[in-house]
Amino acid sequence: MKFDSLKERFDYLLENNYIEEEFIKKYDFAFIEKVAQKIYSANFTFKTFMAAYKFYAQYALKTNDGAYYLEGFNERVLVNALYFADGDEQLAMDLADELVNQRYQPATPSFLNAGRKRRGELVSCFLIQMEDNMNSIGRAINSALQLSRIGGGVGITLSNLRGAGAPIKDIQGAASGVVPVMKLLEDSFSYSNQLGQRQGAGAVYLNVFHTDIEAFLATKKENADEKIRVKTLSLGLVVPDKFYELVKNDEDMYLFDPWGVEKVYGKPFSYVDISKEYDNMVANNLIPKKIIKARELETEISKLQQESGYPYVVNIDTANEASPIAGKIIMSNLCSEILQVQTPSEVANDQSYLQLGTDISCNLGSTNIVNLMASPDFGKSVKTMTKALTFISDASDIDVVPTVQKGNSQAHTIGLGGMGLHAYLAKNHINYGSKVALEFTSVYFMLLNYWTLVASNELAVEKGESFVGFEASDYANGKYFDKYSEKDFRPSLDRTKELFDGIFIPGPADWQALKEKVMTGGLYNQNRLAVAPNGSISYINDTTASLHPIINRIEERQERKIGKIYYPAPYLSNDTIKFYQSAYDTSMIKVINTYAAAQEHIDQGMSLTLFMRSTIPAGLYPWKEGRTDKMTTRDLSILRNYAHDKKIKSIYYVRTFTDNNGEVGANECESCTI
Repeated sequence: MKFDSLKERFDYLLENNYIEEEFIKKYDFAFIEKVAQKIYSANFTFKTFMAAYKFYAQYALKTNDGAYYLEGFNERVLVNALYFADGDEQLAMDLADELVNQRYQPATPSFLNAGRKRRGELVSCFLIQMEDNMNSIGRAINSALQLSRIGGGVGITLSNLRGAGAPIKDIQGAASGVVPVMKLLEDSFSYSNQLGQRQGAGAVYLNVFHTDIEAFLATKKENADEKIRVKTLSLGLVVPDKFYELVKNDEDMYLFDPWGVEKVYGKPFSYVDISKEYDNMVANNLIPKKIIKARELETEISKLQQESGYPYVVNIDTANEASPIAGKIIMSNLCSEILQVQTPSEVANDQSYLQLGTDISCNLGSTNIVNLMASPDFGKSVKTMTKALTFISDASDIDVVPTVQKGNSQAHTIGLGGMGLHAYLAKNHINYGSKVALEFTSVYFMLLNYWTLVASNELAVEKGESFVGFEASDYANGKYFDKYSEKDFRPSLDRTKELFDGIFIPGPADWQALKEKVMTGGLYNQNRLAVAPNGSISYINDTTASLHPIINRIEERQERKIGKIYYPAPYLSNDTIKFYQSAYDTSMIKVINTYAAAQEHIDQGMSLTLFMRSTIPAGLYPWKEGRTDKMTTRDLSILRNYAHDKKIKSIYYVRTFTDNNGEVGANECESCTI
């Protein structure tokens, strides 16, 4: 739809209820025109047909009848900048600059919904927990319905629920276990979607030491009975270190019923340190338990990952050991990158709260690595992004789920990440997984860590408020900063130094100075960094997804309405082609090493996908030599254990490229993708 002026366009959108009036009123219209001029002067154009198609198909505002587009990319950027700046003119200008130059990309729910009159929430994802009683189960199903309706994907932990056959009110064998609850949740998500924009999506997590673990995994098997099979629900495992130890030593493994554990320890199963208490729990006759072989469960996990791409794996002890926040991380989200502390609730018979715990909502955004490295001011760019993400947290008020509302109001959490690593490396003629690539990744995420801390400290000082629990954190006592003041993370390789030429890189003295500022002034955001997966938005950014290698040099996508679209890897040329190797032909050891280099500086997690071929190329993995070239459960077990050794906090999908050119486990999560 064409308009003669910007004013005419905004008047039309407001009169016809396409955009909200409140955020527009916070600015003089002359200023809005000034921001628009700045955006238009950047002369933005899509670099590929795929980028333009994805934007107009999924993100652009259309008339109610779908006959006309009401905005292009520039106009969506304008609304995002004005909306997230919340009346702050300087921030609106800065944010417009970051967005139109594609240094910053808000998550899909934020970018899509900002400023719209009829919209879902801006939040990317939620994490909620169930306690072991009907009141809590009912409340959690209601929460799942509500959250799926208004926002992104929902992660739910079932670890606290008693297992099948456990007693209820001293009646033996009365409990049905976790599987029927999974079916209830799956139906809830199918029913509740975001104004019809997309299918509701959920993930359920279970601790590997739960008595129902085998039944939980069986729900995803191809030959599972329809009564127990879950088709659309994602499965995730909470894996303590003790499991890896039992597998390594080929020992028996005891599974514990949460009902008995809670009775003995006086707290829900999720909040008990199983690695620490395992031997005591085995010895305690008050805790019902059963024995299986640890390696048989390990093999079952690998089989299921081959068959379906599930389950996700959260190395819960690794996550907790690295966490600077007092409290316990018990689960993750739909894409396995959100790792934050929670506290349990107690629900009364009338569904009110006797004790209001805390759950999680998270707002995600991503830096475009290629473009941020070209920023005139790296630090200013990251600070601008941190402020924009924090606004989403501050403006979010999820009153339908009081635990999420409380968690958000106390923690102000955000999750800034990165995408386009492979594009950056190829453009600069660097091999993925090489020494230079790993050092670059480490320094890049160290910079994100540093500048988000600077921004969060400035916000705390400006607002006169830190996140609840700051005083008990390793930020407040300074311990978090010790590794940076004791070790120099600045680049040591000449090639890496060249890449960061002209960009300020903090050394130990800078970190020491920041430590003192944070200990004095506090931090506004409890959590700051997380690397989410990238879906269609990486095409719009003309970059590669997340931190993993490309899938194909020329990607072929079947789009329902128009047929096949071909998408060449960004910056693909005769010079860069040899640096673009498919993820399916790249050793996952290199991918794990890359993510480990970033993980050291990221306070939350990362959506690390493993890419495998049914027939593995020769020379890719040393342990395959002299054995079959077919992918086996052993390959996945070795990679999961290697990732654990490298302090990787979570593993997302396992995607397998089959011999008949199909993909298993390629169903992307649309809710949390940046």
